[in-house]
Parts: sequence; structure tokens; C-alpha cells
Amino acid sequence: MHEFPETRESLLVQVKDPANREAWQQFAQLYRPVIFRIAMRRGLQDADAHDLAQQVLVSVVSAIGRWEKSEAGTRFRHWLNRVIKNAIVNSLTRQPRDRATGGSSAQIELDDCAYSDQVTEELIDLEYRRELYLAAADRVKVEVETETWEAFDMSVVQGLPVDDVAKHLGKSRGAIYSARNRVMFRLRQIVRILENQS
Repeated sequence: MHEFPETRESLLVQVKDPANREAWQQFAQLYRPVIFRIAMRRGLQDADAHDLAQQVLVSVVSAIGRWEKSEAGTRFRHWLNRVIKNAIVNSLTRQPRDRATGGSSAQIELDDCAYSDQVTEELIDLEYRRELYLAAADRVKVEVETETWEAFDMSVVQGLPVDDVAKHLGKSRGAIYSARNRVMFRLRQIVRILENQS
């Protein structure tokens, strides 16, 4: 299940206890794939991306006890984003010990670091929005009729022409537009709820 944007408060309380293996397994199950995808998009190879995901989870284990929700607007995902971003930037900027730095090449590397940081932030945001959509879609899918979801999925997600979708489903163009609007309206509602929980 994709729940990057909505870490339940109860799970956060449970993972603060390092002895709670079940909570940690659930936490890792939720976040490892997200961290891995971000690392792969940043150009890490498969094995390095897996290592990075493990490093981030280890960092979370050691620091989560100190994480506190200080005010209503404080979000766990913002803290986790920072941990992920730092781990990826550290991984990308790690250099062999025998490589000399200095002169203009040092400035180029610093510039690359700033660029990497921005790209990583954009990837984290993209993953956040993706997981938010997937979590909302999981909920909306069970709330609407199958054909309503298919009309939305085919015309919006897959990008098929409305006429083709109407023909495939045996519905009018108006029915397809109506189904799309109902699903999009409900997705927006669920997204707002999820964002308030994260």
C-alpha cells in the first residue's frame, strides 16, 4: 500500500520504541520503496539505491526518538524528506579519498551540489504527490462504481480520447465527463484529508 504522505500518528508513536519490530517492519514497508525510487531517479545504481534506502532507515531509527510534532503545521514527511535529501546529496557528493580538489573544479562541484539538492527536492516532491494520488485513488476506487472509475482512469490517467472511452464503455460523452468530474472532485477531497493527516 502506498502511504508516503500519511504516516499515522499511532505508527510514529510505535516506531519511537525500537523494540516494536512490527511497527518498524510496517514503517520500512511503507517508506523503503519510496526512498529507493527517489534514489534511482537521482542516478544511483540498483545496489546503491538499496544501500541508500537502508541508510535512510537507519538514520530514522537513530533520530526518530527526538522527532516531536511541535505545532499543528509540523509534518513528519517534511522531516523525513530532509533525511532523504541529505542522504542522497551525501551519497552523490561522496568522493574517493585520493581525489584532489581545489581551483575551479571545486566551485563546479559546489555548484553541482546545489543543483543536486534542488533536483532531489523536486524528486521528493514528485514522489510525495505520486504517493498522495495513489493513496487517494485507493480510497476513491472503492467508493465509486467500477465504470465510473474506468471512465476516469481511461480518459484522465491513460489519456484516451473521450469519444473512444465512451464507445468502449457504451456511454455518452456527457456520462464520461460526469464520471471524470465526480472522481476528480472526490480525489481532491481525499487529498486534502490526507495532507492534513501527514
